[in-house]
Amino acid sequence: DLRPVGLGELLARLERLRQALGAEGLFALEHKKPLPVLPRTIGLITGRDSDAEKDVVRNATLRWPAARFRIINTAVQGRDAASQVMEALAQLDADPQIDVIVIARGGGALEDLLPFSSEELVRAVFAATTPVVSAIGHEADRPILDDVADLRASTPTDAAKRIVPDLQEEFAGLAQARDRLDRAINHQLQREAQLLESLRARPVMAFPETMITTRREDLSRWRERSTQLLRHRVDRARDEIRHLATQVRALSPQQTLDRGYAVAQDASGAIIRDAAVLEAGAAVRVRVAAGRFDAQVRDVHPEPREA
Repeated sequence: DLRPVGLGELLARLERLRQALGAEGLFALEHKKPLPVLPRTIGLITGRDSDAEKDVVRNATLRWPAARFRIINTAVQGRDAASQVMEALAQLDADPQIDVIVIARGGGALEDLLPFSSEELVRAVFAATTPVVSAIGHEADRPILDDVADLRASTPTDAAKRIVPDLQEEFAGLAQARDRLDRAINHQLQREAQLLESLRARPVMAFPETMITTRREDLSRWRERSTQLLRHRVDRARDEIRHLATQVRALSPQQTLDRGYAVAQDASGAIIRDAAVLEAGAAVRVRVAAGRFDAQVRDVHPEPREA
């Protein structure tokens, strides 16, 4: 029960409630939801025809002309204020088009702000899935709603500045970004142009025929070396053939005949190696170094072959 029974006692009760809810973790930073950069629709809970409503709508629209609102007017003081604010909060939180909810009031005496320290309202704000901004506008004795809200605004005007971007600032930022991009592109183009110029100034690009001339000289040297190597191998092969031919000639039957030997063959043409195979009167054919002749065996003198 937060009904005033004296200012001191009232403040003590509020502080005890604030400490208890804080101990439960309702005010922890990790539970604070970030505000959208550009909300589609802004939910506003405030008093009917109040200065708070006018301040939020006017300042938000001045900053972002396309800002859209869904406004629910409730009592902002008295016995029914907390329940009406909770009902409006539930409606706006259930609307998928609402991206942020502002609870606003233009300040007031401590007793007038008691509904915004209601434990039920504080827990309802904590349970909401949509970010909630508290804009009660009381610096001296701020309500507990300021602690549980995802963002505390000092005034309804401050809330308007916090929930939408400033169009002129965005245009200025866009212009600055465009200028930075232009400078970056120009700088990159200058660097690439300098690099291209340095590449063109290299000897291989200034005088590309140098590559062909150098390769032509290399090719000539390799061709000359190949020719010399091939000629050397041919000469060696020729000498080897000549040497082999000499060996072949030295081992040929003709060389044997040239040294005075003869080859005897029988009537079938077989070479006679043993005199025992002949008989007196047999016809033989004899080949000598230069020609051949036929002969007749007059006598046979067999001899045993040496082992």
